[in-house]
Amino acid sequence: MLIDGHSIVNRAFYGVPELTNESGLHVNAIYGFLNILFKLMDDEKPDYLCVAFDMSAPTFRHERYPEYKGTRKPMPEELKEQVPVLKDVLTAMDITIVTHEGWEADDILGSLARKAESEDMEVSLVSGDRDLLQIASDKVKIVLPKTKGGKTEVEMYHTKDVIDKYQVPPVGIIELKALMGDSSDNIPGVPKVGEKTATALLVEYGSVDNVYANLDKITKKGLHDTLEANRNKAMLSRWLATIKTDCDTGVTWDDIRVNSLYTVKAYELLKTLGLKRILARFEGKTGLKPTDNTDTDITAVKNVADYKRLIGDVNGEFTFYIHKSGSLKTDKKVKEEAGGQMGLDLEALSNTNLDKTDNKAGGEDKICLDCLSVTCMGKTYTIAPDGELTADIILKGLADVIKNPGVKPCTYDLKGAYEYLCCGGLEVVMDEKGHIAPHIDDMELVSYLLNPIKAKEYNKEPGIITHMLASDREDMLKRLKAEGMYELYTDIELPLGRVLYACEKEGIAVDRDKLIAYGESLTGRIGELEEAIYEQANERFNINSPKQLGEVLFEKLGIEGGKKTKSGYSTAADVLEKLAPDHPIVRDILEYRGLAKLKSTYADGLLECIAKDGRIHTTFNQTITATGRISSTDPNLQNIPIRTELGRRIRKCFVPKEGYVFVDADYSQIELRLLAHMSQDDGLIEAYGMDADIHKITASKVFHIPFDEVTPEKRRDAKAVNFGLVYGISSFGLSQDLGISRKEAAEYIEEYFVTYPGVKAFLDKQVSDAKDKGYVTTMYGRRRPIPELKNSNYMMRQFGERVAMNSPIQGTAADIMKIAMIRVYNALNRELPDARILVQVHDELLLEVKKEDTEKAAALLRREMENAAELAVRLEVDVHDGNDWYEAK
Repeated sequence: MLIDGHSIVNRAFYGVPELTNESGLHVNAIYGFLNILFKLMDDEKPDYLCVAFDMSAPTFRHERYPEYKGTRKPMPEELKEQVPVLKDVLTAMDITIVTHEGWEADDILGSLARKAESEDMEVSLVSGDRDLLQIASDKVKIVLPKTKGGKTEVEMYHTKDVIDKYQVPPVGIIELKALMGDSSDNIPGVPKVGEKTATALLVEYGSVDNVYANLDKITKKGLHDTLEANRNKAMLSRWLATIKTDCDTGVTWDDIRVNSLYTVKAYELLKTLGLKRILARFEGKTGLKPTDNTDTDITAVKNVADYKRLIGDVNGEFTFYIHKSGSLKTDKKVKEEAGGQMGLDLEALSNTNLDKTDNKAGGEDKICLDCLSVTCMGKTYTIAPDGELTADIILKGLADVIKNPGVKPCTYDLKGAYEYLCCGGLEVVMDEKGHIAPHIDDMELVSYLLNPIKAKEYNKEPGIITHMLASDREDMLKRLKAEGMYELYTDIELPLGRVLYACEKEGIAVDRDKLIAYGESLTGRIGELEEAIYEQANERFNINSPKQLGEVLFEKLGIEGGKKTKSGYSTAADVLEKLAPDHPIVRDILEYRGLAKLKSTYADGLLECIAKDGRIHTTFNQTITATGRISSTDPNLQNIPIRTELGRRIRKCFVPKEGYVFVDADYSQIELRLLAHMSQDDGLIEAYGMDADIHKITASKVFHIPFDEVTPEKRRDAKAVNFGLVYGISSFGLSQDLGISRKEAAEYIEEYFVTYPGVKAFLDKQVSDAKDKGYVTTMYGRRRPIPELKNSNYMMRQFGERVAMNSPIQGTAADIMKIAMIRVYNALNRELPDARILVQVHDELLLEVKKEDTEKAAALLRREMENAAELAVRLEVDVHDGNDWYEAK
């Protein structure tokens, strides 16, 4: 396996979100490169391996054509700093790095590939550069990885695959570049000849030489003339694009023979980089002696007696992790170590009804356990259901250990473990102070609070996760205390997990018939819009094809204002929305798109999510957003449409159970109220104290209009400024929102800051503090790192400044909502035990309560939510009730 180093590290850098270690070193490219490397090593299992890197010195191509690669931008500093570190990691892993002055990495790789092929070896050549497709053959496979969001997929090309994709054999890739050029390498090609034309010429004539031999047959004047005038450019381009395959690299097969990559030296280096998910691969490997002297051996417990003996010996600190059905991706050896059988069903006890997947499929109530891993007394054990050692016995034993007051249990993803712990008979409750009992540390929450923008640290292999929890636990908790977030963890995040578990378990009922009828009404309107669009276009076409739609709108109909891209005209929403007021067909297309989205995502999508109990059980995520907001997935109930009347109507399909109603509470302008409190601006605080329309007051002050003469338009403008500044809006953004000039928008903002000077001072201080510290904090101590402020890219730095302004406000609003949820949950248990919290949507809580308790529930909601925080301005809550979510909202 031959790897193009700079190409893959570039792919990794742009494919993995920005990550830094504790010392501030960027590590996302290193992390992504190693992920790709290990995936390919697992898949390919090569006998020989090397990585080739380009050098900064000019190559033989530059000697002939100094402009070669002259258009390339310098490597971003965030990537540049990672390359030498990556090379150190590869060297520590005993992977040979090959470079050669005067040659490119492509030349080294091409030469090694041809040498291996001549010796009847199979070759996998890994690169992100399609130039290397010219090297493909029946023996040489070109592997093109794609990384997005940390996940890696690959395209693979032998000779046939290149022909299928590009209509030319591998050598034809050189000929294509000769004609069409390559802007990334500054290979000129023939002007006005693109990929489509170049391919057509080569399909007909086979090579560039034959194209010119038959130039008189090319009758299309523009094409004939440009080919004739640029023959020298075509020949030069072919020479530049041709990879050298006869370089004497001096590399022998013994030099690059694969040994164990899992060296102690590499392990030590990776620890300093903080790449714990990569480190997990090293744990327990043959010959590795971990630096923390923790025993990484995994012992499989295979019978009841051994299991009871194990849990009987547990005292003090211990960690556990429940591997749920489908969470393991392990090889045969690991499965054997874990007990041999995976994914056995556990019939649920009466207090659970949680397996959403089984419920969706209409199966019996059950949860599935792959295995349990436990670390105690310095050793890691795996326990999998097997014969007499049933899942029931395993989980009851675990629950008994946790009940023991002498132990200090810890896990990863405690919310996800609750269903299993309940099956074992463990009751997790909240005391009067809002603390969960028994106390179980959740290292996912700890890890998230320490760095909310960092990738997940742990993988799911048996034993590995528990060993890492055991080794890191005390250090991470100490850091949490040192950074002032321990109370945020114990008083908000841990108890919130118990509340969210209850919400997920309860779910929300959906009237299936109403949802089907809603979908049918959308289908009818979608059909009407389709016909209207075809009639205005005078042809039938695929409305969902951006290419076809762009051609119809901007070429056939001649609508002005289109944006041409490499792949055709842009038909993105922001483009079409500007054209809609003047073009009925565009308005119809936007409505069509909106209704199609409603139909597929909600009308059809939600039907598939209804469990056999008639309810939808979403998953609420605590550790996804950088600001601390809760998110919802599978399905996303926080994204139910509210902007259009037709979209809002879907809420009619969400209904309470018989004898109950919905009670809905929503914080009024919480982020703007927090801006007043956190900025301590006297004018804004006074405006809220007047208990009048805040936007109208702002319009009166900013635009110097008597309060009674403020028009709806001016109120709208003031509202946009009020809320926009909470999000660090720019004059350009405000001008886009209000449809005014950038100059006018800048004047609005300037006048706003004159009116409320405390706001300007507060926002400026957030940015300056963030630049000094590297993070901002909420009122409750939650940190939000902002590495973007040190980015070499101006736009990224601007984004970082907006984050610095907004995160303290949005994060504090999220913290207050979490406190409110805990307060409401405890108050319901005390005063209305039959009522339940069902859904949280940002600033909104939805309850299901008995009809006779409606007024009491509304008063409870208002009391607990308004008293969740003491601010310089009063928190206000709007409360409504109804027989479906639409009425209650």
